[in-house]
Amino acid sequence: MKATYINPFTDFGFKKLFGEEVNKDLLIDFLNGLLPEHHRIKDLSYKKTDQLGDLSIDRRAVFDIYCESEKGDRFIVELQKAKQNFFKDRSVFYATFPIREQAERGDWDFRLAAVYCVGILDFVFEEDQQNPDYLHYVQLKNRHNQIFYDKLTFVYVEMPKFLKSESELETEFDKWLYFIKNLENFKHIPERLRNHIFEKAFKTAEIARFVPEQLATYENSLKYYRDMKNVVDTSFEEGKLEGKLEIARNLLRLGLPLAQIAQATGLSEDEITGIGL
Repeated sequence: MKATYINPFTDFGFKKLFGEEVNKDLLIDFLNGLLPEHHRIKDLSYKKTDQLGDLSIDRRAVFDIYCESEKGDRFIVELQKAKQNFFKDRSVFYATFPIREQAERGDWDFRLAAVYCVGILDFVFEEDQQNPDYLHYVQLKNRHNQIFYDKLTFVYVEMPKFLKSESELETEFDKWLYFIKNLENFKHIPERLRNHIFEKAFKTAEIARFVPEQLATYENSLKYYRDMKNVVDTSFEEGKLEGKLEIARNLLRLGLPLAQIAQATGLSEDEITGIGL
C-alpha cells in the first residue's frame, strides 16, 4: 500500500515540515520541547543554510535548517540519516559559524547569544549502544561537573531508541518524536496528536496534496534515503558477520568443539568449518 504521509527522514520531507516559512510554527513547537524556559522561542526567522568562512580558502558548511529567534539565539537543526565518521566533530565545526557571525565591527564586548546544535539521528552512537537514553544534552563543564558555559548546547536525539507507544506519550516533545518516527506508517491522525499544531503537520505531510513537481522531488529524495539505508544496513550486517567469524576463529584455535562454537556465535557448523585459520 502506498503511504499517505511523507517520510520525514528524507531531505525533502524534513525540510517540508520544518524548513519552510509557512511552517515555522511547527519548528518553534518542536524546538520549545527541547529548550529551557529562558531560551524558549516566540518567533524565529530562517537564515541562509549555506555558510562560508571569512576567507575563500575556508571550509564551508551546509546546514539542513538554520534559524534565529527573536532574542538572537541561533539554532542549527540537522537530520542525520546514517552513521558518519567524526559526526560529533562536524557538529562542533558547524557551531563555529553561528558563533563567529555574531562578531561586531568596531567596539564590541564579546557578548554572544546562545547557539544550539540539534541533531535528529536515525542511528545510535556506537558508544551509546547499551545506554537506553535517547535524548542527550551536551554542554561545556568543568572538572567538578559544573556548567562552565551555558550558551553552547548540543542536543542529540537517537530516534531508534524512542520506543514509546501512543498511550505512553507524556510531553509535547514525546508527541513530536512519535510523529517523526511513525509518520510514514500512519493512515490517519492518532487521537493523542489531535491538536492544531499536529493537524497542520499532518496536512503538510499529506502526499496527495503535492503538485507533480513536489511529488517528483519527494520520490527522488525517498529513493536516495532507501538506497543509502540499504547500503548502511548491509554494511552493518557484514560487519556483524565478520565479528562472529573472528570469534569463531579464536575459539577454533583454542580447540573448542564445533557445537559449542556454533552455540556461542550463532553460526552453523558448516560456516565454522569453512573458516580459514
